[in-house]
Amino acid sequence: MKISARNRLKGKVVEVVKGATTAHVRIDVGGSVVTASITNEAVDELGLKAGDTAYAVVKASDVMVAID
Repeated sequence: MKISARNRLKGKVVEVVKGATTAHVRIDVGGSVVTASITNEAVDELGLKAGDTAYAVVKASDVMVAID
């Protein structure tokens, strides 16, 4: 599948936690963990489970940067 998004982060799924309608999918990307919120239906359709290789795709119209 091809997508136009440039912000694709490849990693390993470390945890999938389903809620009432939305699931939180935690993906380890080079030692940092990114959490994605997707529907339970999407989790089922994709067959996502811990250990799978997956991409976190960042979709945003605005990106803010903060420095410490």
